[in-house]
Amino acid sequence: MIWQFDLAILTLVVVCAIAAISVKDLLGSAILFGAYSFMMCLLWAIMGAVDVAFTEASVGAGVSTVFFVAAVFRSTRRTKD
Repeated sequence: MIWQFDLAILTLVVVCAIAAISVKDLLGSAILFGAYSFMMCLLWAIMGAVDVAFTEASVGAGVSTVFFVAAVFRSTRRTKD
């Protein structure tokens, strides 16, 4: 495949990973984790592992993100920062 496209996807994966662990907002972190999983899905598909990409898309970007967002909405804040 085109190495520039691979490098762009890899850069987005690293940016999403760093942003997901550095964001203070839990909802934003859950959304960035979903974006990270989706970018990993694209990276797996580019490398030719379509079965792993499909699993990453359905479990990582789909179900896990929905569970994280639901957990954030069901939780309460103890303090007001």
